[in-house]
Amino acid sequence: MKKTFQLTVEGKNRDRLLDATKNEIRKYVKRERRRELPAGADYWDFDCRFGATEAAAQPAHLSTLIGLVDGVATEGGAQFYIEMLARPAQRKGRPAETAKSAGEI
Repeated sequence: MKKTFQLTVEGKNRDRLLDATKNEIRKYVKRERRRELPAGADYWDFDCRFGATEAAAQPAHLSTLIGLVDGVATEGGAQFYIEMLARPAQRKGRPAETAKSAGEI
């Protein structure tokens, strides 16, 4: 998904637009995660970018996107750009030292 969301539309409540954009982001993630994984992949990872405009977008982690959207809304921003591209990925095992200490807890 590559999209610029408007937060100020004449005749529409800003809070409802904000809720609708968050819902659309969550719905996209759920839809992409339901897709069948290719052979050798464990999960769908997302390459995300976020910014006020497409040119100003910076890489962001999926778990921080909703917080970034809320930040733009509280600052009074009129719009934001979000880019989320799903890609198959494979989990990496923990290093032996970390796995050993995690078992001791």
